[in-house]
Amino acid sequence: MTFNHTTVKVLALAVLLASGAWAQADSAATPPPPLQRMVVWAPRAVLSLEVADTYAERERGLMDRRTLPPDTGMLFVFAHDGLVKFWMKDTLVPLDMVFIGADGRVRSIAADVPTVSPTLTDVCIPRERGRAQYVIELAAGEAAKAGIVPGVRLLAPRRSSP
Repeated sequence: MTFNHTTVKVLALAVLLASGAWAQADSAATPPPPLQRMVVWAPRAVLSLEVADTYAERERGLMDRRTLPPDTGMLFVFAHDGLVKFWMKDTLVPLDMVFIGADGRVRSIAADVPTVSPTLTDVCIPRERGRAQYVIELAAGEAAKAGIVPGVRLLAPRRSSP
């Protein structure tokens, strides 16, 4: 039996559809569902933060975001207070990272964490670390603008729907 070019394409499409691979490839391009948001009061700003409290949400973080408006960012929630490590793969916006203890007090700030080249190999991507149960990522310069410094207690009264 001989197949022409068009027949091969049709058969390949049928195999993809039958195997479910087509749906998987399409779903990879689908953005993740919106995260819950939380309002956090800083000394000089009210921050609207997306909440990343599952492993998958924390792993995704702010990857591939090209902008981060003022007074917005992401709150990473960990099960325990302790050493946390972040690497900045596919982070396209320079960030301030605020490391917060279980009591809501700021322990340290990694200010103006730079972006890295997409061509940099994974092992060469810088890591940021600190002791925290919560980490807030804001656009670079936003922590200082909001009056966030070590020792300040941040208030977070409620979560809201996306």
